[in-house]
Amino acid sequence: MLAMTVSAKLHAIGRPLVEAQLAHPTVVGIGRGDLAEPVFRSWLEQDYLFLHDYVRVFARLAWQAPPEHLGDLVDLAHATFHDELDLHRSLSAGFGADLDGAVKGPACAAYTAFLLESAGSYADGLAALYPCMWGYSTLGQILAENPPVEPRYRAWVDTYADPGFAALAARIGQMIDEADPDPARAEALFAEGMRHELAFWEVP
Repeated sequence: MLAMTVSAKLHAIGRPLVEAQLAHPTVVGIGRGDLAEPVFRSWLEQDYLFLHDYVRVFARLAWQAPPEHLGDLVDLAHATFHDELDLHRSLSAGFGADLDGAVKGPACAAYTAFLLESAGSYADGLAALYPCMWGYSTLGQILAENPPVEPRYRAWVDTYADPGFAALAARIGQMIDEADPDPARAEALFAEGMRHELAFWEVP
């Protein structure tokens, strides 16, 4: 019998924390399409700031990456900086979010500090960032089973339910397995990242 991969173990650890996110009022409101606009506006502002540091995490890991994954991480940094941030600008225009004037709240500051510190090690950084990739892909796919009618929230769900995004998340999982991290350390970093993910829905 084949041993379970590190990434498969992370999925098992993460699933209850995905369920906790699905039960969070902010996510419930997105899924129904009736989340109060000021709440989503605040979330957009926080996530916009988060994604800039997420790009820095990818860039820091790219510097350490083996040759076969240098392109993966450069591509992820590029796609996050251009495609995902463009989505935020588009959504933000519809919700009146002040992206230029936004200031990190406690959850955003704690999460980005954790990611940037973890990225000092290639294997640690991959495990720490995986909750965002895998978690949002999983959330998107579940929410897309009964998507909101409201077009702005539907656009958000469609982005993270996209098969291309799922493929990127799977690629990170593969990279984690190839990095052969200490399983206990990878699991601890992943679990901490998932806890940050849940806390992030408590927008200022």
